[in-house]
Amino acid sequence: MTQKPSLICTIILTVILCIFSISYAQENEKKIPIYFSADEVEENSKTGVIIAKGDVNINRNGVTLKADKLTYDRQNDILTAEGNVSVMQPDGTVVFSEYARLSEKMSKATITEVKAILADKSRVAAQRIKQTANKDKHFFYAVYSPCDVCENNPNPLWSIKARKITHDASNNDIYYRSAFLSFKNVPVLYTPFMSHPDPSVKRRSGFLAPSLASNNYLGTAVELRYFINISDHEDILFTPVFSSDQDIVLGGRYRKMLYNGKLDVSGSIMKDKDTDEFRGNIVAKGRYEINDLWIAKMDINYASDGAYLKDLSLPGKTETWLTSKVSAERFDNRNYASIEGYSYKLVSHSLRTSDIDTYKQREYSKPYILPLATYEYISDSNSIGAYFKNTFNVASVYREHDETQTQRATMINSWNLPYTSPFGEKYRFTASLKSDLYYVDDYFNNKNENYTGAVGRIFPQLGMEWRLPFVKATESSRQIVEPIIVAVAAPNGGNNTDKIPNEDSLNAQFDDSNILNLDRYAGYDRNDTGSRISYGFNWSAYGNVLGRTSSFFGQTYYLKKDESYAQTLGNDSHFSDYVGRIFSAPNSYIDFNYRFRLDKNDFSMKYNEINTRIGTSMLSAYISFISIKGRDKDGADSGLYFFDDYKERKELYTSLRAKLSKDWSLTIYNRQDLSDRDISLEHGGKLIYEDECFKLIFNTHKYNSTDPDYDDGYEFSATFLLKTLGGIGSE
Repeated sequence: MTQKPSLICTIILTVILCIFSISYAQENEKKIPIYFSADEVEENSKTGVIIAKGDVNINRNGVTLKADKLTYDRQNDILTAEGNVSVMQPDGTVVFSEYARLSEKMSKATITEVKAILADKSRVAAQRIKQTANKDKHFFYAVYSPCDVCENNPNPLWSIKARKITHDASNNDIYYRSAFLSFKNVPVLYTPFMSHPDPSVKRRSGFLAPSLASNNYLGTAVELRYFINISDHEDILFTPVFSSDQDIVLGGRYRKMLYNGKLDVSGSIMKDKDTDEFRGNIVAKGRYEINDLWIAKMDINYASDGAYLKDLSLPGKTETWLTSKVSAERFDNRNYASIEGYSYKLVSHSLRTSDIDTYKQREYSKPYILPLATYEYISDSNSIGAYFKNTFNVASVYREHDETQTQRATMINSWNLPYTSPFGEKYRFTASLKSDLYYVDDYFNNKNENYTGAVGRIFPQLGMEWRLPFVKATESSRQIVEPIIVAVAAPNGGNNTDKIPNEDSLNAQFDDSNILNLDRYAGYDRNDTGSRISYGFNWSAYGNVLGRTSSFFGQTYYLKKDESYAQTLGNDSHFSDYVGRIFSAPNSYIDFNYRFRLDKNDFSMKYNEINTRIGTSMLSAYISFISIKGRDKDGADSGLYFFDDYKERKELYTSLRAKLSKDWSLTIYNRQDLSDRDISLEHGGKLIYEDECFKLIFNTHKYNSTDPDYDDGYEFSATFLLKTLGGIGSE
C-alpha cells in the first residue's frame, strides 16, 4: 500500500530542492561540476557581491537554472534570482518564478509568484514560498491541478486551493489550512484542516479511500479501509463493510514479504440476518524458497457455503469447486520432484438445481489427496540423441465417510529418440513401460461388486511420430504444409476396472490438443490401451500483408474397437471423430480461433468453439461461442466430458467496446445460454469517463443464478477518481 503523490511533493522537490541545490552542494557532492554562462558578470571586490546579468544559465547534475539576473552576496550569504526565473529538471519538470531569495546556507528562503509544470503535466502555483531554519516549508495561497487549461477555458476541471500549506520536514507530514476542492472554479468541498504524509513516505498507517457498491444481498454497502503498516515488509488491511440489509461484514488482509518468500492471507466473516448463521471465506497464498532447489507453496480457498462468494461478489463466485493445495517442488537441472496435498469444496449452484442427487453424492464423497508425490528424471542424450525419462508417482486418496480409499504407486520408464533425416523428415521413437501397484479399500465397481485388497498391473507401449514439413517461401509470404502420422502399439485391456477405481482420469476428452499424444488420459488410473494410428496435417501461412493463419485437421484409426480411451468416449468404431482447429490473424483488426469435433459418420458438430475479436481502438467486439453435444435421445454418451451431467450446452458470450468520444467509453457484455432454457446467464456494462485529471466509472452487473433460493438482482458500483490524489469507489 503506497500513498498517492500530492501537490506538496512536487512543489518541494522541484522548487525548493532544485533551486536551492544549484549554488550550494553538500560536502559529499562538491565534486559535481557546475556549468555557468551569462551575458555579463560583475564582481565588487569591496562588498563581495557577484552579479550575473542577461541570459543567465546554470547547469548542475542535470538541473538547469535560468534567470535574467543572479546576485550572490558572499559576505551576507545571500543568493537572489530575479526576472523570468525557471528551473528545469531531468524528468521534464519546469518551475517558474519572478524572484527567489536564499540565505544562511540554504536554511532560509523566500520565493514569490511560483508556477510549475510537473513531469506528469500537473500544474502548481503559489504566491509565496518560505523555508524556515528547521527546513520546514510554508506555501501561501497555493493551487494545484493536473487538468489541462487553455486560453478559451482557463479554469481547470478541478483544483485544490489552500490558504496555507506547511511541510513538516522532520516528520514528513503535510498540513493544509482552509483548503477547497473546486470543480470549474466552483468550490464543492471545504476543510479547515487536513494532513497526510508527504510522498517520500511510502507506507504509513491510516485510512485509505473507501469503496461503494450495491447489490441485491447487501443492499447499499460502504467498505472502509484502514491500513496498518507493521514494517516495510509487513502490513494489515482492515476492510469492514457496512451494509443496509446485512449490517456488518468483517474483512481483512495480511501480507508479509519474507527474504525467501511471501504470504498473503485475506478473508471475511458475517452473520446472516435471515438464517442467523455465520458465513465467511478464507483465501491464503504463500510461497517460500527453502533453498536453491526446493520451493514450498500454499493456495488455500474456502467458503462456508456455495452462495457466499456470489452474495458478496468475491473472486471465485462463478467456480464449481474451490480447490486448496499445499506443495513443495524441487528443480534440479533436468530433474523435477513435487509433494502435494489437495482438498475440495463444492460450490456449484447449477449442479445442485439440475441434479440434486449427484450434487449430494459429490459433496458427500469429495476426496482429500495427501500425498501426491512425483519425481521425474531425464537423462543426458547419448551419441545418437537418445535419452531416458523415468517418472515415479505416488498418490493417496481419502474420504471422510466410509467410501473408497486408494493408495497408488506408479513408475513409468521410457526411452526416447528424436531424429531428423537428411530429407527433412522428423521422427520421434518412444518405448515405455508403466508399472502400477494399488491398495484399494471399499471400492464398488460398475457391477456393484465390492473390492478391498492389493492389485498391480504392467502396461508396455511403443510409439513413433513422423512429420515432414514442406515450405514454400516468397518475398512477402511463407507457407508450411506438414503431414503428421503417430503410430502407437500397446496391448488391449489390462486396466482392471473391476478392482481399480478411476480417481484422476475421469475427464476424458478427445480434441486437437491430445490426438497426437501417446497417453491421452490426464491421470494415471487409466491406461491408454490398444494400438492405433493418428494422422493429420498442419498448414500455416505467414505474410507481410496478410498476417498469420494456421490450421490442423486429424483423425485416429483404432486397430480394435475395444480400445479403452475410445470406449470411455462412447466410440464403437475403428475410426474416431474428426478434430481440428483454425486460427487466423490477417491484420491488427481481427483475430479468429475455431476448434471443432465432427462426428465421423454424419459430420455433425459434437464440439464447437469460436473466439473472435474484431475492431479498432474506437469500436471493437468480442464474440465467443461454445457448443457441446449432450446425451443422445437413446441415452448414448456424447463422448466429450465423461463425468458431466450430459446435458447439451450452448453458450454465447458477446461484448462490445465503443469509444464514444475523446473522454467517454462504453463496454457492454452478455453471456447467453442457447440451450433449451435460452436465458441470459450474465450481463452488464461499464460507462467510463476519463481525461488527464479525472476518472468516473459506472458499473452494473446481473448474474442469473439457477439456484431457486438465490435472489438474483443487479449489482451497482461507482468509482470517482481524482488523478494523483485518489478517490472513492470499488476500483
